[in-house]
Amino acid sequence: MQTQDRVTASKLPDAIAASQNYLLSIQNPQGYWWAELESNVTITAEVVLLHKIWGTDKSRPLEKVEAYLRSQQREHGGWELFYDDGGELSTSVEAYMALRLLGVPPTDSAMLKARKFILERGGISRTRVFTKLHLALIGCYSWQGIPSLPPWVMLLPENFFFNIYEMSSWARSSTVPLLIVCDRKPVFAIDPAINLNELYAEGIEQVKYELPRSGNWTDIFLTLDSGFKLAENLNLVPFRTEGIKAAEKWILERQEATGDWGGIIPAMLNSLLALRCLDYDAADPIVERGLQAVDNFAIETADTYRVQPCVSPVWDTAWAIRALVDSGLAPDHPAVVRSAEWLLNKQILDYGDWAVKNRQGKPGAWAFEFDNRFYPDVDDTAVVVMALNQVKLPNQKLKHQAMRRAVEWVASMQCKAGGWAAFDLDNDQDWLNLIPYGDLKAMIDPNTADVTARVLEMLGSCHLSIDRYNQQRAIQYLLNEQEPEGCWFGRWGVNYIYGTSGALAALSLVAPQTHRYNIEQGAAWLISCQNSDGGWGETCRSYDDPRLKGKGRSTASQTAWALIGLMAAGRATGNFAKPAIERGIDYLLVTQLPNGSWDEADFTGTGFPSHFYLKYHLYQQYFPLIALGQYQKLFA
Repeated sequence: MQTQDRVTASKLPDAIAASQNYLLSIQNPQGYWWAELESNVTITAEVVLLHKIWGTDKSRPLEKVEAYLRSQQREHGGWELFYDDGGELSTSVEAYMALRLLGVPPTDSAMLKARKFILERGGISRTRVFTKLHLALIGCYSWQGIPSLPPWVMLLPENFFFNIYEMSSWARSSTVPLLIVCDRKPVFAIDPAINLNELYAEGIEQVKYELPRSGNWTDIFLTLDSGFKLAENLNLVPFRTEGIKAAEKWILERQEATGDWGGIIPAMLNSLLALRCLDYDAADPIVERGLQAVDNFAIETADTYRVQPCVSPVWDTAWAIRALVDSGLAPDHPAVVRSAEWLLNKQILDYGDWAVKNRQGKPGAWAFEFDNRFYPDVDDTAVVVMALNQVKLPNQKLKHQAMRRAVEWVASMQCKAGGWAAFDLDNDQDWLNLIPYGDLKAMIDPNTADVTARVLEMLGSCHLSIDRYNQQRAIQYLLNEQEPEGCWFGRWGVNYIYGTSGALAALSLVAPQTHRYNIEQGAAWLISCQNSDGGWGETCRSYDDPRLKGKGRSTASQTAWALIGLMAAGRATGNFAKPAIERGIDYLLVTQLPNGSWDEADFTGTGFPSHFYLKYHLYQQYFPLIALGQYQKLFA
């Protein structure tokens, strides 16, 4: 082990310097960092559909989408939710649809392979609600099989047991425009006109356009849906006109000056579809800005064109700052000063949707994207505060004022259960995930262990405080969320490695003595799932199969999370898992590329567990650098 220590120590300074230089080389001149946020192909496929509906497809290089979609098709014929998942039905149907819209004939060899894959899994009738909705827009599925969304929902008061603010921010910003779309039930003429009859496993004449039954009490929602549909057919929908007008007003009020809605593509696409249903013109400035905002999420290469679901400059910048300073870059280095000042300018001092349920809080948070006034989030805000705390700015007073505003906002967002959610306060009506429309199980935004841990880490690392009673409530919430094996669930990263790393980082700072046993349990679990190559990895399938907790091929980002958790646990208990840490560090050193970066194919970010995953292209850069930097401080 002493020989390995010497080898690691000799390689470490060069590895850190190379990683720092790589990060500095890709910093934007304005001060921020921003890399691709990759998802599955459905986002790009739906953008193709949007432009076909608006007739704006000829003004975008959509012909390059064909090459992109072909490159993402796997040998089995389908398209994936995450790398090497074996293919996913709804994703594959939407990719197939987009290729048909782009003029690829069903006799093409790639389409024949895709058709076989899709039919073997049940065809269109077995796809998720949102896939069917997109197909219904162009007459490839019947609106009869889409859940009804009565527009009078917009008129329910904020103090009613259910209203639009009981939905998660992402569901709300996507659903309000769909109230208009589902009311109008349009079938748009497109060029070329297509049908997808070949993708119905039962044959197009045998299709039953109906919502699937569960065989339990939740089928009551299907009875309600039948009632809504009857009212629509008889033109007896109450307050229909008023609801549509309220939805339109809500959409217009929430468009950013840059054209974005909600900072996410689904909200942007659905808002533009709603405006199309209301007969807005493509030359209307509101529509033009909206379409340009979609364009801003696109990545075009010489041969391909794809669209990101979101962009992450605030998140990437805050973590890059932390990585550089943690690894030894001076706190007043011009690069980190420039980036910190950029972050200060992005603090949101307007009220957003969060204020509907949070009457006490005052603005002071950060969002994930370049522009997103209405939806700042707790996780980004906590990470930005920690990044600012590490930087020495010319105007320290201004920095501390911004940090204090942020902490006060975060404190006001604490949920009744004691933890924190991402975007809203007490957004936890779980029954919403049982309605037919909610088949992604992402209708709410309850408090989670990983976001709660981030807040506690912020308080401990920055020596900040909130009400002592509320901080103890948060610690107790986090302890209650610990799994029997010792790990924690990761809502926003894959999965238990992510959640456990964050929880250990938090508890090591705010409860190192009182909850030493919990910390040791978490560290022991991390050690137990270290791979034979010294790294750590966890498959996205762990969201569906608990037996896969902490299991998967090693990745740079997940190895770094495990190391960060283990080193935090060691600092808290004085009992460092040195052999496991050494092997993990060695994995990072061995897998580092000559230019100082790391590479990984796997998706280690989570949008909606079990349904939508993300690959942050900078996760494999700044998290390993944080781990190496922390290791150097502790041992080198």
